[in-house]
Amino acid sequence: MATDYYAVLGVRRDASQDEIKKAFRRLARELHPDVNPDPKTQERFKEINAAYEVLSDPQKKQVYDLGGDPLSQAGGAGAGGFGAGGFGNFSDIMDAFFGTASQRGPRSRTRRGQDAMIRLEVELDEAAFGTTKDIQVDTAVVCTTCSGEGAAPGTSAQTCDMCRGRGEVSQVTRSFLGQVMTSRPCPQCQGFGTVVPTPCPECAGDGRVRSRRTLTVKIPAGVDNGTRIQLAGEGEVGPGGGPAGDLYVEIHELPHAMFQRRGDDLHCTVTLPMTAAALGTKVPLETLDGLEEVDIRPGTQSGQSIPLHGRGVTHLRGGGRGDLIVHVEVQTPSKLDPEQERLLRELAALRGEERPQGQFQPGQQGLFSRLKDAFNGR
Repeated sequence: MATDYYAVLGVRRDASQDEIKKAFRRLARELHPDVNPDPKTQERFKEINAAYEVLSDPQKKQVYDLGGDPLSQAGGAGAGGFGAGGFGNFSDIMDAFFGTASQRGPRSRTRRGQDAMIRLEVELDEAAFGTTKDIQVDTAVVCTTCSGEGAAPGTSAQTCDMCRGRGEVSQVTRSFLGQVMTSRPCPQCQGFGTVVPTPCPECAGDGRVRSRRTLTVKIPAGVDNGTRIQLAGEGEVGPGGGPAGDLYVEIHELPHAMFQRRGDDLHCTVTLPMTAAALGTKVPLETLDGLEEVDIRPGTQSGQSIPLHGRGVTHLRGGGRGDLIVHVEVQTPSKLDPEQERLLRELAALRGEERPQGQFQPGQQGLFSRLKDAFNGR
């Protein structure tokens, strides 16, 4: 059975390279032969060495994840050694015992800014057909006083006298391996290699300040709750006047008084008196496209749906629109006056229980029309 390298290092299969390296360093400190000479421990150390060699190499890791044997394809693991096949490279064992090696050279003061996100409320018709909106954004922008340099006008950054511009300081320590030199970021300049004796009074040396800007956002037709619109380069400017991140506008659709949205379809309910549902009628309905008449056929029952095709929300991707679904609710009167009750009883006697609902026999149509007039107060 093939060795489960992820289990050997105690990491998930979706672990990042940083997580894999941290797990290896932790185990290496515990199981290294110079620290723990037990033979079983040495075998375990060879296993984590081989696992790290595979999982830390993107190409070998891909072969392993696809079911192959990257070590046999690469000519063997060289387990237990510190050469090309063993610990990956010598700096990895140094990291395991003395911490992560610092990046050579000073860090740049200029870095990319963070992404930002704001919430934008839109009406149903704006989401359905698209629109443009002006939004106000509070973000970091380049300091105009120092142009992002961080130093007060007339001054500039100076080379750090502790690290002499290298951004790191070195220290020699003794270990079982002999004398080992380690490096760490310079505590005086924080690894930048330079210091700012007189910071800019406007931005306090950061190279950026907070400011409110107005942006015009184009809202495409068909957006829905949670849709995010990316505005590249409109986020926060980075430290030292670095490039700006992106701004994401998240759409929040406001509830509509009449329509409920389900995907790209709209739904609404119209209430009819039973006489109108029985005889049929036309109901005016204010849609997103303007006033339209909904045709109610004779004998319409409560709960029936009438689709108006192409009257819904525009599809965000692709052409066309959803539908408007009209749900019919037939209203039954809770109280009847004597004339209404008489007419209903007369109609019931004429129809009989065996008559199919929604069909009128001779003489019933005129009676139902009088009944309709009675309910309408005529």
